[in-house]
Amino acid sequence: MYNWSTDEEQLKKDPDYYHQWELEQLINFGLGGKKLNAETLKKYWKKLRIDPARRRFLEVLIYGDSHSQQKSNSVF
Repeated sequence: MYNWSTDEEQLKKDPDYYHQWELEQLINFGLGGKKLNAETLKKYWKKLRIDPARRRFLEVLIYGDSHSQQKSNSVF
């Protein structure tokens, strides 16, 4: 992944934030041949700022459909 507008070296000084940022970039703008790690996604899941439709899709892949249904049922 190449991001011309961000100083990645500066971001790498805070590894947690860098991993979160990198995941957001990969999910929102394309993987560029990379693969996402399910455990890493789970670790940063609550912090990720991603498109709601993509979040739903990834949530089904990672946790299964029953996890999403439980969340949606608890709202009503």
